[in-house]
Amino acid sequence: MKKAVQLAPDSWMPGGEPDPLSRQKHGLVGAPISRIDGPLKVQGAARFAAEMPMDGLVYAALAYSTIAKGRIVHLETGAAEAAPGVVLVMTHRNAPRMKPMPLFMTAEKAAGGSSLPIMQDAEIHWNGQPVALVLAESQEEADHAVSLIEARYETAPAMTSFAAAKAKGTTPGLFMGQPLGTKVGDAAGALAAAPHKVDAVYTTPRHNHNPIELHAATVHWQGDRLRIHDATQAVGHTAWSVAQVFGLDEAQVHVTSPYVGGGFGSKTLWPHQVLAAAAARLAGRPVRIVLSREGVYRIVGGRTVTEQRVALGADGEGRLQAVIHTGTVAMTAHNALPEPFILATRGAYAARTFELDVEVATLDMVANTFMRAPGEAVGTFALECAMDELAVELGMDPIELRIRNEPDKDPLEGTPFSSRNIVAAYRAGAERFGWNERHPSPGARREGEWLVGMGCATATYPYYRMPGGAARIRLGRDGRAHVAVAAHEMGMGTATVQTQIAAERLGLPLDHVSFAYGDSTLPGTILAGGSQQTAAIGAAVIAAHRKLVEELLTLAGNDTPLAGLKADEVGGLDGGLAKLDEPERRESYASILMRAGREDLVVEAEGSQPLETQHWSMHSYGAMFAEVKVNAVTGEVRVSRFLGSFDCGRILNAKTAASQFRGGIIMGLGLALMEETQFDERTGRIMNPSLAEYHVPVHLDVPAIDVIWTDIPDPHTPMGAHGVGEIGITGVGAAVANAVFNATGKRIRDLPITLDKLL
Repeated sequence: MKKAVQLAPDSWMPGGEPDPLSRQKHGLVGAPISRIDGPLKVQGAARFAAEMPMDGLVYAALAYSTIAKGRIVHLETGAAEAAPGVVLVMTHRNAPRMKPMPLFMTAEKAAGGSSLPIMQDAEIHWNGQPVALVLAESQEEADHAVSLIEARYETAPAMTSFAAAKAKGTTPGLFMGQPLGTKVGDAAGALAAAPHKVDAVYTTPRHNHNPIELHAATVHWQGDRLRIHDATQAVGHTAWSVAQVFGLDEAQVHVTSPYVGGGFGSKTLWPHQVLAAAAARLAGRPVRIVLSREGVYRIVGGRTVTEQRVALGADGEGRLQAVIHTGTVAMTAHNALPEPFILATRGAYAARTFELDVEVATLDMVANTFMRAPGEAVGTFALECAMDELAVELGMDPIELRIRNEPDKDPLEGTPFSSRNIVAAYRAGAERFGWNERHPSPGARREGEWLVGMGCATATYPYYRMPGGAARIRLGRDGRAHVAVAAHEMGMGTATVQTQIAAERLGLPLDHVSFAYGDSTLPGTILAGGSQQTAAIGAAVIAAHRKLVEELLTLAGNDTPLAGLKADEVGGLDGGLAKLDEPERRESYASILMRAGREDLVVEAEGSQPLETQHWSMHSYGAMFAEVKVNAVTGEVRVSRFLGSFDCGRILNAKTAASQFRGGIIMGLGLALMEETQFDERTGRIMNPSLAEYHVPVHLDVPAIDVIWTDIPDPHTPMGAHGVGEIGITGVGAAVANAVFNATGKRIRDLPITLDKLL
C-alpha cells in the first residue's frame, strides 16, 4: 500500500491539485492578529479545568508509593478516614473494578499513558505509583488527611539502573508501530574507508513536563453518564479511552477542555482522571483533582534518557559517505514510546550509506511519553554536534558543509520533497545573524572574562496529519458563520488561526466567524500533538466548506449569477459566493438562503485520509543560530543572542507563529543548559520533583530571540502550511553546544551543559 501511494500520480493525492482558494488574498491569513482568547485570559475569565464551579464538590489528594517494585502488605487509612472533612479514602481494597487504560498508539482513539491496572491490586510497578486517594470538603483537608496514610511494602528486585538494564539485553524500538532501525548499504565499511570521520557518543538526561496549568480534572456522574472537565490535548481520545476503562459506550462520556494551560505531549490520559472518576462514583459527589507539581513528576511521564552514537564519514569535499546514528533509550514495559532520536537523521542529509537504530532497555519507572519534538529535540543534539565536529575535521564552514550535503529527494524513501527551502533559510539566517563575523578558531574572541562563540544547527520536524479530522459549519442568513471541531487550544492560537482561515475562505469579516473547540461532542477526533492539529483541522474545514459551497450552489439554482458554476470555480467574497476569476458574478449568502426559505445551512464533513505524507517527503525546517558567552573563570554559560530562521510553508498568523517559535527556542535553551531529572538509580525515585530543584529558563536566562521565515507555501498541504509548534525546540541544543565549542574549544557531548563540565 505504501509503495502504491508513493508511485501514484500527484493528482490522486490530497493536495495533489492545489486548493484554488489558496489564491485568495483577503488579508486575514498571515496577518499578525492577536489571540481572540487573550482578553478572557488577562481578565481571569477563562475557566480552566480546575475552575469549573459545581455544587457539592469535593477535593482529591493522592498518596504515592515509595518503592520501585513489590507489593503493599499493610495500608493504614484509619487516621485519614477520621480526619476533619474527609468524605472517602479509596485504595485497591475498595476501588471499583476498572480495565487498564488503552495504551496510546495501540488504537485510533487510545490515549492512555500506560497499560497498567489503576488501583486494582496491591502490586507496585514504579516509585510514585498512586496507592490511595482521599476526598475531602477542601483541598487543605484532603492534603492533610493523605499525609496520615501509612503504607508498608514487601519489596521485589527492581530494574532501575540504565547500565544494568542495557547489560541484561535490549530490544528493537518501535515508533507508531514501525521499527526504528534502517540500513542502506554498508555504513560501517564506508565509515572505515572515509578519509574524514567523526565517531562519538552523546547523552541526554531524563526531562519532566512542567506546564503552567497543572494536570487537573473536575469530574461528576449524571446517572450512568460521565462528565469530565479536563486539561487535555485529546478530548475525543480521552472520552473513548475512559469509556473503555469503565465499560461505557463512548457517547456516555463527555469531555471538555476549553483551556489546557500548556501540554507539550503530557496532557493525555493518566491515572488521575481515572481515579477521580472512580472516586466520584463511590462518593456520589463531583470530584476535583489537581496534581501537585510533585504529583506530575510521580505519575506523568516525560522524556527518557538517551545514549547515542553518531559516526559520520565524508570524502575530501565533505560529502557524506556514511551516516551511523544508533543508541539506546530507557522505557518501561507498560508504555509504547521509546525516544525515537533517529527521526531527524532519516531526512536531514544525503549520504551514500546509512545505519540507524534505536534499542530499548527496560526499567521499572514511570512510563515516559511524548515531550515537545519527541526524538528530534535530542536526536538533533547528537547529529548536529557531530556535523559541527566533522566541519572542524574538514576545516570547512559548518553551514557550507550542511548545504553541500543537501538531498534532492528523501534520502531513505526516495520520495520527492513537497517543499524544502532550508538552504534559503540558512542563507537568510546567516546574513541576519552576522555569521560572517564568526571566528573559525575556538577561543579566538574574548570580552573581558567572557569567551564568545557562535554555533549553528539544522532543525527538522515531520509534517503530520492524522486521520479523524471532521468539521461542522453553520452559515446563517445574518451573514455569520460558526465552525465546530473537536480540536484544542493550548495557548498556540488555534482558535484565532482557524477563525482567520474560515473567515478568509468564506469571505466574511473576522468578527462574523466563531470557532468552537475543546469538546468531545463536536465533530472529529483530533489530537493536539505532532504539530499536526492545524493541518488536520484545515483538511476538515476544506472538506466541510466544499460541501457548503456545493449545497449553496444547489440552493441558488439557475436564477443566479452563479448558475452553472462548480464548487472549485467559486470562493467567498464580501459575504457571498463569487466566481474566482469573475468576481462580478456574485450572490450574497443572505440572498441565497432567503430565496431558498432557509434561516441557515449546516454541513458536516470529514477530511481526506492523509495519504500525502506517504507520497511526498514533508517536513518543517529551521536554521538555528546561537551566540554564547562562557565565563573563563566560573564556567558560567550565557546565551547572548539567538536566531531561528524557519521554512514552515505558509505562515498563517505572523504573531502566534513567532510566539510558538520563540517558546520552542526557550524550551530548547532549557534542554541545552539546565533541564535534568535527577533519577536515583538505587530506589527508582525522582529526586527533584519541583521547580526549585528542576531548573527551567527564567527571564534572565533568555536573550533577545529573533525569528524569521521563508513564508513559501507548500502546494500540497491545507493552506500551504506546515506545523510550527515543535520545530522551535529542535536543533537548539546543538546550536548552543556548537557555540560553546567555538567559544572555548571544549566539546560537550553530555546535556545539560553545566559549568562543572566547562571548568
